[in-house]
Amino acid sequence: MEDIRVGFGFDVHPFEEGNGTAPSSGTDSAGERCLVLGGVKFSDMLPLVGHSDADALAHAVSDAMLGAAGMGDIGMMFPDDDMSYKNADSLWMLSEIAQRLVRAGWHLMNADCTVVTERPKLSPVLKEIMGKLSDAAQGPVHVKATRPEQLGALGRNEGLACFATALIGRH
Repeated sequence: MEDIRVGFGFDVHPFEEGNGTAPSSGTDSAGERCLVLGGVKFSDMLPLVGHSDADALAHAVSDAMLGAAGMGDIGMMFPDDDMSYKNADSLWMLSEIAQRLVRAGWHLMNADCTVVTERPKLSPVLKEIMGKLSDAAQGPVHVKATRPEQLGALGRNEGLACFATALIGRH
């Protein structure tokens, strides 16, 4: 029987300025930060507050994989007081984590994620998000989205939260 482990990841970030909606002109085309989830940019949304690109979904998957392998968490691997990671691409970080797991003898069997947010609507880009995360994590990543139905800070669209579980196995 294969040695398998399960890990759990969670990340939550507030939007930079209130309800997350950027000016109608968008911000990504001007080269400014915008919301990034699962490597997909939403130019009509303000970015999440964070040291890197603040991709909460990639961070949750990263923590789930690291936790399963007993290798700490994303903050230990890419500390937010290290300026070399300022505005870093979270998919790159996830890819680095996947490579470290492989070097330690592990592989991602699958990950399952849930994003809790009022906006943006993720259904039009879920396949793209899952493809980008799966490529970076070197294994299948499934993503679902749900709305908080206007309940609490997430319901007021002050930020968003992401949950992930990861199943890893030995080579």
